[in-house]
Amino acid sequence: EPRSACCCLAWTLVVVTMNSMVFFMNLLLMFVIFTVVLLPTIVVVYFGFQCHSRVLHSAARYCKSILDDNSSSALIILGFVIMSPLIVVAMAIYCSLARRLRLFMCFQPYSRAVYKGVKWRWYEEGGLCGCARGWNTQVKAWV
Repeated sequence: EPRSACCCLAWTLVVVTMNSMVFFMNLLLMFVIFTVVLLPTIVVVYFGFQCHSRVLHSAARYCKSILDDNSSSALIILGFVIMSPLIVVAMAIYCSLARRLRLFMCFQPYSRAVYKGVKWRWYEEGGLCGCARGWNTQVKAWV
């Protein structure tokens, strides 16, 4: 049966808050995975730009003794070349982790706020995000 207007508004705020928290946790997880996987690219491109004479031209000792303009350009090019495969690896890691932890099952439907008696999706699945229930072997995901 439908909820009253005030009750519907209160439950809508609860559902929106919960879905927002799940969204930001997914975003944080994605940020951490991408940062860790892309760290070699970030470091290589940073040192390439830092030591190139036309960009920053740092006065650091390693820029004067080890890296000249040609090697700085090579670092910049290498960093951007290895970025594409590392982005694919990072996305594959995130997708497999999200699938294994069933992160997208934590989002609650809006009908939970509108109708009385609708159970929480994670409650029906055997725990928060379905972690307590056995894994469904029929689900296949291609990355």
